[in-house]
Formats: sequence, structure tokens, C-alpha cells
Amino acid sequence: MRKIGVITAVIIVVIVCVVKVALVVQQGFGTRTEPSGVEAYLATRMRDWSVPKSSKVMRNPVPCSQEALAEARVHFADHCAICHANNGSGDSMFGRTMYPRPPDMRKQDTRRRSDGQLYYTIQNGVRLSGMPAFGEAGNHDTDTWKLVCFVRHLPSMTSEEERVMEALNPKTPDEFEEERQERNFLNGGGPPENHTHHK
Repeated sequence: MRKIGVITAVIIVVIVCVVKVALVVQQGFGTRTEPSGVEAYLATRMRDWSVPKSSKVMRNPVPCSQEALAEARVHFADHCAICHANNGSGDSMFGRTMYPRPPDMRKQDTRRRSDGQLYYTIQNGVRLSGMPAFGEAGNHDTDTWKLVCFVRHLPSMTSEEERVMEALNPKTPDEFEEERQERNFLNGGGPPENHTHHK
């Protein structure tokens, strides 16, 4: 009787896997669709497993002062926000179509990670994702430790801080020209040309 139960369970698992594969084949395997719960779970576990135990216990040696946060804010706006968005939500032009999606760093899943886990992820990137490695190799890159402070600050970031960061985000030549025309218009010049670009 027990053997029949095991065989039935195996058959059900096989059927579920076949149906899942058929859906992927039918719908494709692009990055625009939301990953399934299983995919999201596996991606999160892989990220967790990628951080060595020795890194998980590291503590941030940099005091999270207003000066450190200000420096990290500039760095984040210029290097990180293109995928993670200025507010850390991951809701950016690239973030919305990446797989796996950048995490919403304001949420508990990121906040529960140790300083060392955040540092290691920034320093070494995450394989099979869009997250590259940044900073100087090793455990003593002060700029990366300041970014850890900033990630911790994201849940309490103000709208004023976000506005400051928008001015620091990288811009294309067309965006610079559009801003120049708007400033010219606001200073009494002619109306700006109509620009269209991806948002």
C-alpha cells in the first residue's frame, strides 16, 4: 500500500513538471514576465548561498554619519539607481525588465541581511543576475561600506533626498539638451522642442 502512495506522488510530481515545462515552451522564457514563486524562491536561496559564512559576520567599520550617507547617496545615484531606482525600489527602466528583478531594498528581506552580506553582494556581484561586482577587491573598500550605510537608510529616505539624487543620475546627450532648453525657456528664451524618449 505504501508503495502505491510513493508511486502516485512521483507521478503527480512528474505531471506538474511536464505541465510547467509545457507552459514555459508555450509562453517563452523572457524577462518581462514575473517569475514563478518557485523561481523567485530559488533565486533568493542562490543569492544567500553565494555569500561565504566569513562575510556574513562582518560588521560595517564605517560610521553611518550624515557625511557618509551624503557621499553614498551621490555614488548610488550615479552607479546603482539605473537598476535599483533612487529610492531602492528596483522600479527603474532596467530594473523592471531584469531577471531576476532587483530587490526592493526598502523591504525586510534586504534589511534582515547582515552588513557583511550587503557588502559582499556589492563587492562581488551575483552570478546569473544583472548585479555586477563593484569597488576594490577585498573587505576594506570604504566606499562600499558607505553604500551599506545608504542601503540601511533607504526605508527612511525623504522625497527631498530623492530629488537631489535625480539631478545626479546619469543622463544621455538628448536629456542634457532637453534640460538646457528647459532652463533657457525658464530664463525667458523660446519654448523647448518636443522631446520623446524612453522612461
